Amino acid sequence: MKKSLQIRDKISDDKTINDLADLFKVFADATRTKIMICLEVKDMYVGELAEILGMSISAVSHQLRVLRSAKLVRGTKEGKEVKYSLDDNHVAMIIECGLSHINE
Repeated sequence: MKKSLQIRDKISDDKTINDLADLFKVFADATRTKIMICLEVKDMYVGELAEILGMSISAVSHQLRVLRSAKLVRGTKEGKEVKYSLDDNHVAMIIECGLSHINE
């Protein structure tokens, strides 16, 4: 019984588990993952991302809104444009751990 309690203690509350599942759903989209990999290399404007990915600016903007709402990227206003970057080092770590796992 003691092991069962230890395992149950390791499982977070339902809200936390659902939030974690939602985070991984954002990573489930290949376009969003490509955007985050680009931003891992350097901060970029929407137009730069669109050119690199061969997508329209509006399509990239839509994906950036999803990533921003998940707190995976952030935008910094520079004049009339917004430069995007990964929100913090944790995002890069998630990407690198995922790549390491699939390349084993």
